[in-house]
Amino acid sequence: MPLKILADEDIDFRLIKNLRTKGFEVMSVLKDYQGASDKEVLEIAKNREALLLTEDKDFGTWVFAHCEKCIGIIYLRYKAGEVETIFNSLHTTLVKYGSSLYNKFTVITPRKLRIRELPD
Repeated sequence: MPLKILADEDIDFRLIKNLRTKGFEVMSVLKDYQGASDKEVLEIAKNREALLLTEDKDFGTWVFAHCEKCIGIIYLRYKAGEVETIFNSLHTTLVKYGSSLYNKFTVITPRKLRIRELPD
């Protein structure tokens, strides 16, 4: 299955543009679903069979504490001056792990990667 990504409203558009340039199918919450609640964003990702790319740590609470079902989440943690570095880390992760990121909660920082199974 081709990798699909739903970029949350907080994702820097440069990251979206760079991912699209590298051939990834990236949908944008800001462009297509502006104002959607976190729960609605999870539902959109699930319906679109897309990994949710976000900088919002609340999604961890949704899936681990509230057991909300989703396809997979990639959570980015970086500082403003690290956009290029985080893009490189994100791109490397997507290429290396691909569809195995589905059903996982992935945390990417400029220097670390953590991949955790989502609850059933």
